[in-house]
Amino acid sequence: MSVHTQGDQTGDSQNVLEMLDQRPPTSFYWSLTLLATIGGFLFGYDTANIGSALSFVPYHLTGFALGYLVAGASVGAAVGALLAGPLTDLFGRKSLLIADAGIYTVGALLSAVTWHAWVLIAARTLIGLAIGADSAIATAYIAEYAPADRRGALSMLQQWMITVGILVSYVVALVLLRSLPGHAYGIDWRLIFGLGAVPALIGLVLRTRMPESPRWLLEKGRYGGVKKAIGQLGVEVTVEQVERTAAQLRAYEQARKGEAQVSSWTPGVRRALVVVCVFFTFQQITGINVPLYYGPHLLAPLFQSGGHGTTVDAAIAGVEVTAIMTALNVGATYFGFRYIDRVGRRVMSMGGYGGMAVSALIAAFGLGFLGGTAQIIVVMIGFSLFIASFAVGVGGTGWLIQGETFPTAVRGRAAAIGATVDWLANFALIEVFPTWQSGIGLAWVLVCFAGLAVAAVAFVYTFLPETKGLSVDEIIHLYEAQARPTHATGQASR
Repeated sequence: MSVHTQGDQTGDSQNVLEMLDQRPPTSFYWSLTLLATIGGFLFGYDTANIGSALSFVPYHLTGFALGYLVAGASVGAAVGALLAGPLTDLFGRKSLLIADAGIYTVGALLSAVTWHAWVLIAARTLIGLAIGADSAIATAYIAEYAPADRRGALSMLQQWMITVGILVSYVVALVLLRSLPGHAYGIDWRLIFGLGAVPALIGLVLRTRMPESPRWLLEKGRYGGVKKAIGQLGVEVTVEQVERTAAQLRAYEQARKGEAQVSSWTPGVRRALVVVCVFFTFQQITGINVPLYYGPHLLAPLFQSGGHGTTVDAAIAGVEVTAIMTALNVGATYFGFRYIDRVGRRVMSMGGYGGMAVSALIAAFGLGFLGGTAQIIVVMIGFSLFIASFAVGVGGTGWLIQGETFPTAVRGRAAAIGATVDWLANFALIEVFPTWQSGIGLAWVLVCFAGLAVAAVAFVYTFLPETKGLSVDEIIHLYEAQARPTHATGQASR
């Protein structure tokens, strides 16, 4: 194959990670990435299915317990992400991904057979732990084997799978509720939860056959494992080449950190972590989960025409409206996946946030100044464009920069911190929105979201460097260069 030939032509002296970066992605790369992002699918399915099942769960929860049942997965995800960071750096990406699939399976089955409200709450928390851990590991794993010029597309599959999972959760709910409307309070809601165990079990079995991250193995000095893992990815190398690459990386890291530097958390790494965390915060506080989580509740009054008699009928109508928006989310994410490596991270994310700002103002105008059919049309257009803008430029870009930005030695921990910030911001928005809306009204909340989106554009323009086409080992250089002017030489070497 061409990469192997290139290694032969250079006398077996080429850096094996450069060979991996230059490898054209084969069908194995895409199937491996789909397997790595099964957790993304479950992330979407298991966070969205509570909205369809909540009306039929036979436990009369109020106050904190009810709020935790809905949002508790986000809290569990924040904890899971924090725990996964040091564990994946210690034990490897593959082992944690296998464990996550097992936790997903147990959580889904426990949700389906639950016999008490607190058992269901515990199951949702368990699922949250898996969601958080997977969100911290998956894109880091993908970034460590993906070719440099297709890393964006491969990593964006995580966001696409999340949107597919959300859509499938609503489709499953619609099929069950329409097929067995008389069992909505019986087997239907249990199946909505329990069917999430099917893809989780598939992931549990197939993830055992995944190669471990070659960069993580190299970091741990397991050179025979590096040779085997890179061979599974279609690049044949020798142990001697791997050892030479390890020596080159040690020299590279020593030069990057400085002779006196003993910590991998250099000024550039710390700066990169702040940029990723702030990006994730904007990703959530600009309001994407308002139409996705609260869509049926917010839009139902606009569509009321006296036709919904029973609770089941009303629930089905609400799920249908939200399913339309989630289908749009899936379609729009495809364009982000298609163009992220051509257009670049900065332009895509600035365009996404800019589109969210304009779309939020359109929806706010419809709510504040129009009525009747005109209001419905304008508000739906605004919300639809809002979701599409996020899907194209913001959602996947956040997970991409989280996975590709950090050096291998701390990638798991740094990615976990970023994922934790994302989940905490997610939880905060979910909890605050009802009070926010009752205080100033939905139209003014949307105006606030538009202002935050504009601030996000300014942040990306100022602080996010363009990383398309660079290897993951080169990206941290950009942040080190940005950090250098603000640190004295002595400070930077500490």
